[in-house]
Amino acid sequence: MNQPLWEVNKEDFKKTDLYRLKVNLEKKFHLSFSNYTDLWQWSVANKKEFWSELWDFFKIVGTKGSLILENEHHFLESKWFPEAQLNFAENLLKPLLDPDHHKNLHEEVLVFWSEDKVKISLTKMELLNLVSRTAQALSAAGLVKGDRVCAMVPNHPLTIVCMLATTSLGGIWSSCSPDFGVQGVLDRFSQIAPKIFIACNYYFYGGKKIDCLEKAKEISKSLPTVTQTLVIDVLGDRAGQADLDDDKVTSISEKSRLINFAEFIKTFSPQKIFFTQVEFNHPLYILYSSGTTGIPKCIVHGHGGTLLQHLKEHRLHADIRPRDVVFYFTTCGWMMWNWLVSALASDAKILLYDGSPFFNEGKILFELAQTYACTHFGTSAKFIDACLKTNLNPKSLFKLDSLRVILSTGSPLSADGFDYVYQKISETAQLASISGGTDIISCFVLGSPWTDVYRGEISVPGLGMDIDVWDENKNSLFEKKGELVCKSTFPSKPIEFWNDPTKEKFRKAYFDKYDNIWCHGDFVERTTHQGHYGFIIHGRSDATLNPGGVRIGTAEIYRQVDLLEEVEESIVIGQDWQGDVRVVLFVKLRNHLLLDLALVEKIKKQIRNNTTPRHVPSKILQVTEIPRTKSGKIVELAVKQTVQGEVVKNTEALANPEALNQFKNRAELSV
Repeated sequence: MNQPLWEVNKEDFKKTDLYRLKVNLEKKFHLSFSNYTDLWQWSVANKKEFWSELWDFFKIVGTKGSLILENEHHFLESKWFPEAQLNFAENLLKPLLDPDHHKNLHEEVLVFWSEDKVKISLTKMELLNLVSRTAQALSAAGLVKGDRVCAMVPNHPLTIVCMLATTSLGGIWSSCSPDFGVQGVLDRFSQIAPKIFIACNYYFYGGKKIDCLEKAKEISKSLPTVTQTLVIDVLGDRAGQADLDDDKVTSISEKSRLINFAEFIKTFSPQKIFFTQVEFNHPLYILYSSGTTGIPKCIVHGHGGTLLQHLKEHRLHADIRPRDVVFYFTTCGWMMWNWLVSALASDAKILLYDGSPFFNEGKILFELAQTYACTHFGTSAKFIDACLKTNLNPKSLFKLDSLRVILSTGSPLSADGFDYVYQKISETAQLASISGGTDIISCFVLGSPWTDVYRGEISVPGLGMDIDVWDENKNSLFEKKGELVCKSTFPSKPIEFWNDPTKEKFRKAYFDKYDNIWCHGDFVERTTHQGHYGFIIHGRSDATLNPGGVRIGTAEIYRQVDLLEEVEESIVIGQDWQGDVRVVLFVKLRNHLLLDLALVEKIKKQIRNNTTPRHVPSKILQVTEIPRTKSGKIVELAVKQTVQGEVVKNTEALANPEALNQFKNRAELSV
């Protein structure tokens, strides 16, 4: 029988918010939950009561109202807490505003490293003062409820300051990372007509300093609705506080209509922050689909749904407690940035990193974790796999005893990745592989402090998330692969897509396959253990391979190829061929190796012996680079389109679009 890699300690579980919520619900509703699945089933069967209880349990600042859910049975048109009023920024800053915490206001709350070039920290008092001054400056610049602020910025403390100031006024925040090209930025931001645009002067990546000012000027000129363009100085003296000397304020405004951020807030002194109260479903963030099949869709998320979901996932699932230290490697173009900054609401210190995660041979992130006694370390499955392949042993190099939870997302974490975490990073931390997406700004499946961790599996469905695994005929599947669906509404479903008045884009994105049922586009298998369900993600449904009509998840092939030391990374597609589909695998080899017949046979044998003969690629070809999105996800669909001679509609969404050239007109794929 599959033995857990990590087991729940009952005494430790009693220290968690999940345990306290369980006890509260049992007393109030005269229930008894014997395991996590019992609690999850109650939460989806009684969703209005569950989410209402969470509002009270988390002590949300705002007015809840008496009506919890409108149009309950119409997923697309459902509306949560329609009478509620609150402000997202106020709830994130609530722990800092609590009079009982005033004595702790000189503690660090944000710490920022940019490779080995920049190290900045902000105390709680400094954060409050900067948010106050920035909100006043934005208000003076004419920003009002509903206006958009767009930012092309690194994962920097001032990015969080600007987001909190914007949303405190009821403004809408949208960001991307500074490595986007001009057209990629405009494809996103021009759709939502921003009033304020924020950029940085430069950023660091792989030891290089990359200037952003010329790009910022070009973008600013192409956004006609923008009235002010601000520039964050990444080095900044204490992140641009009031004591910044005049001679350190670069007169960027003379070069164009760009304004140095420190100059923008210079005349405003810290005051009590005024938080505009908005509707539960008032827009908070605009996020974007990957954009590899056309102009990115603008996905709008609200104040209340984002707040409730993130508090639920942080405090109940990830067990984030006051004074914990939370890190997630992310850029500002990935929803994990939005997820990370919400940890402020749980009174946690946040560690920010911007740059290459592989700086200093992959050691930099673990050095950051050691330096600040990190309790929650989040990264991508790709990073864990890279550490495994280079045989990095963080446990022997760094003191990581403080780690309680290790989080992984971005792509499925292989079973060998699980082994690596427990062998080389921490024997005692709970490993929580999580999966959800930009679409819901949260997770459908994730970890739980009440559930053991099994090799290669995501531990549980999220509380209040009515998920299932279905076949084409809506039959519920166990120990078989099918579509991940959500059968009823939840608070963090998107409010809307921007510029989609009939909701046609929204409907097509999630409700085309099954009427009134959210189809997430993941190919998933549900496992069963005593007392709970686990989940294995086998890849995206739109990348599922169908040789001979049999569905194969791409992740099943990657798991085997990733075990081979010769292969650095790979990408697999299904090529339409002679009325069927044939599996084609492209490999990037390490150490300048060349793909020969012996290695081809070794790869095929590895796949055949550990999966099925149908998984074995018909063709295995070598490339020197794998195309990826800006957030690091490989783009199987774009490669398939290139191989088949189709046009990839939006290469601006890719971090390395030139990599697609290696997949064009390959003679090997014409026979």
